[in-house]
Amino acid sequence: MSTGRWSIERRASGTPGAEQLADDVRRGLRQDPPSIPPKWFYDEKGSRLFDEITRLPEYYPTRTEEQILAEHADDVAALTGARTLVELGSGYSRKTRLLLAALTREGRPLLYVPLDVAEEPLRDTAVRVVAEHPTVEVRALVADFEDDLRPLPGGGAPRLVAFLGSTIGNLLPPARAAFLAAVHTALAPGDCLLLGADLVKDPRRLVAAYDDAAGTTAAFNKNLLDVLVRVLGADLDPDDLDHVAVWDPVLERIEMRLRARRDLDVRFGSIDLRWQLPAGGELLTETSHKFRVEGVERELRAAGLSPLHVWTDAAQDFSLSLSRRT
Repeated sequence: MSTGRWSIERRASGTPGAEQLADDVRRGLRQDPPSIPPKWFYDEKGSRLFDEITRLPEYYPTRTEEQILAEHADDVAALTGARTLVELGSGYSRKTRLLLAALTREGRPLLYVPLDVAEEPLRDTAVRVVAEHPTVEVRALVADFEDDLRPLPGGGAPRLVAFLGSTIGNLLPPARAAFLAAVHTALAPGDCLLLGADLVKDPRRLVAAYDDAAGTTAAFNKNLLDVLVRVLGADLDPDDLDHVAVWDPVLERIEMRLRARRDLDVRFGSIDLRWQLPAGGELLTETSHKFRVEGVERELRAAGLSPLHVWTDAAQDFSLSLSRRT
């Protein structure tokens, strides 16, 4: 769909469908512990819930990253000279306004390419951005950043790829390495990557950020069950599972789980699958790795990207790393 200054393209890897969910469920429920990839949180309801999470008092990552961007977006613009901004997993692009403002100083034109698996946030973003920034063209992509980084728009001028919110932490180490290698391949020499990473800190603050008092994160986690019921015909009652968030000090990551209150014997009607989970058993729904600054730099270098600068807040809660493909 195109309206002149903004358009939305749906790629084949866009909003994942029932067949891919069925494959992920069959594979994931055989694992130990059983797990389902966190991308299945993000239907339209899940995207809205996550947007609410980012505003919660316990959820420091969004406001901390926004603070760093407010202080250093002009530095990012000066170091990159970007004329195209590609944002992976953009959601509603709330923080991105700071980068957009910095990259369009003095009326400079910019191509903005938000990429997300959910179309509704992209449409909201496109309408809002073109209203606020008269020199910005928006080409939104409905796609899965893990599966589809084939030619990114805006070649021929410096591009900045932004991957904010510490979404990188949701990928396990092999998947992170593969993703960063794919970003390297998608970039042209001189293009840059701006990577947000949540840093290791007091576990009590970390757990609180993923188990808020209002229960919004619990609703977000349990929305996965609604997806399974709606798409695969699972005879699940969300009230039979509780949201759990725990800190793994060895792997330095938060794990979100759904814990069974009673013995469950679940049938997935549309795919002829049966799955049992005993009382107290857990389904792993998300891992969120927390980083150390030197570790982020090491992973970027391993992918062939040259670190340029890292910015953190005063409390060292969060980092923004800028690297370049040379």
